[in-house]
Amino acid sequence: MSTPNTPRPAGGTGGTRPAPPRQAPVGAQRPAGAPRPGTAPKPSAAQRPAGAPRPGAPRPGAPRPGAPRPAGAAQGRPQQLVRPAPKAKVRKARLLISKVDPWSVLKMAFLLSVALGIVTVVASVVLWSVLDLTGIFEAVNGLLREIIGSETGFDLMEIASLGQVASFATIIAVVNVVLLTALSMLSAVLYNLSSTLVGGIGVTLTDD
Repeated sequence: MSTPNTPRPAGGTGGTRPAPPRQAPVGAQRPAGAPRPGTAPKPSAAQRPAGAPRPGAPRPGAPRPGAPRPAGAAQGRPQQLVRPAPKAKVRKARLLISKVDPWSVLKMAFLLSVALGIVTVVASVVLWSVLDLTGIFEAVNGLLREIIGSETGFDLMEIASLGQVASFATIIAVVNVVLLTALSMLSAVLYNLSSTLVGGIGVTLTDD
């Protein structure tokens, strides 16, 4: 007997293909309460374990939103107090001036004496000008003429003129420069000699 020739499925050995899933027609209505395809069902209140907090509820002990934070607390860290810096102690140092350089004393004394000489010359010229403007010389001349007599031709301006006063002040200034410089250097040498015996002058230095 001959069997009918039936077509075999490609790649198969005689089995049948599974039927594809049927798709719902477009516009078909789902029954009420049926979940959408592809979404997991949410757990109901009956399935939530006892004591579990609700989703979105604040945890116990957490600050409420909008509540003011305590001063000094930042990002959950404990509040730290700032301690003032300790006051520094005043330091003291006791030193002795055991030796003085004579050459430095000589230079300093020379400069100071020159400055003093310039001040002396300027002060004498200014003083003479003030006396001349106020009429002191005329008053002294009149007084001397009354005492000595009008016959004598005494004039104070001839003896104490501006040029003579400036020259005399300059001579005094030069003499002061020489004397003060020499005395200062001699004083430095004598101090160095005496400091070898007594140790020198003590000085105490402190911080401000």
